[in-house]
Amino acid sequence: MSQKINVFNKLLAHYGRQYWWNNPNRITDWVSMILIQQTTQENTEKALANLEGKLTVEALHTMELSVLQEYIRPAGFYKQKSTYIKALIAWYRSHGASLEKFKAIPTDELRRELLSIKGVGEETADAMLLYIFKRNVFIADQYAIRLLNRLNLSSAQTYKALREECMPLVADIPLETCQEWHAVIDMHGKAYRKGDTDESWLLE
Repeated sequence: MSQKINVFNKLLAHYGRQYWWNNPNRITDWVSMILIQQTTQENTEKALANLEGKLTVEALHTMELSVLQEYIRPAGFYKQKSTYIKALIAWYRSHGASLEKFKAIPTDELRRELLSIKGVGEETADAMLLYIFKRNVFIADQYAIRLLNRLNLSSAQTYKALREECMPLVADIPLETCQEWHAVIDMHGKAYRKGDTDESWLLE
């Protein structure tokens, strides 16, 4: 078994399943992926609470930009994020506003489309692929880079480099495992940042 896979599985066993982004209203999760950028989960939840009852494609499409900005103000960068949400909804509507219609699109092609949307970078695009479109991808965020660098399991310093290195690891695993790996890598990264986490057990 790959050392990386062993580490990810140990993290999963240690932290348990997190069930991130599994809201029955997929628009709620999708919008939250924009709102969470450069802010905290607490601030994101405040913005989502303001949007309660309005997290539908048509409601967001018809909502005045200035109104949307006021709703999401707690998440910070609300002017930029409001345009990103509008761009995302417009793109989704251009595809018929149905997740079913994306199933036939290859993952790499869908990723390119997502990256063409204003405000969607590599990490956000991969989060959308993993949790909204149910595709096996590896989210090579800073938590993952730092973890594997600290354990001397990778020397990758960029998102692109680590993603390419780790994509083969997620090709044939259950989607849920792929989703949970990302969650527990981030959970561990936050715990380690507090300076109270011994990582030696991950390599045993």
